Amino acid sequence: MKDVLIQYMKRFTDMSDEECERLTADVPITTFPKGTILLHQGDVPTKCYFVLSGCIRQYKVDEEGNEHTVDFITEEQSITILTKHQSDGRSPYSLSCLEKCCLVVGDLATEQQQYEMNPIFEAMTRDMIEEDMGTMRDEFAEFMSSSPEERYQTLMEKRPDLVHRVPQYQLASYLGITPESLSRIKKRAMRHLRIVE
Repeated sequence: MKDVLIQYMKRFTDMSDEECERLTADVPITTFPKGTILLHQGDVPTKCYFVLSGCIRQYKVDEEGNEHTVDFITEEQSITILTKHQSDGRSPYSLSCLEKCCLVVGDLATEQQQYEMNPIFEAMTRDMIEEDMGTMRDEFAEFMSSSPEERYQTLMEKRPDLVHRVPQYQLASYLGITPESLSRIKKRAMRHLRIVE
């Protein structure tokens, strides 16, 4: 699994394999079973994660008890719930492992200390965050201006693996539609595909 991390690091740095191996020698990697809750809504986040393998679901539960899927975090993606803007620092989201997950686990309390020890991590993290924020902003704008069919089509173009990796009701929630609507959209997409072929 360290190989995945090393290859990802090389996207953001010009370090050699040997330098990357040295820097990642003490990076904590933990495997979590399917169903593990990494963070409960309402708790103060203390960890951040980078996915080497597996799928994490980010979601929130509203006052009526309905779950709303916000994102799915998969291989070579990171997740940090930022709460400094919240007066109590509590997370509005939960994080759950939908599959067995192998994750790099970072400690938010020692983040600055780690950066001081390895400045390359700070530069790399900043580049990762900038890339993630830009992607999230673009995807949110596209999501808000698209129809349910267009959202599904975008999902099939950019993240087709999710259709087979996550429960359909969670996928529907992520797309902002009901499971019944998702089923109808999938059927129409399959009919269109057969006509095109």
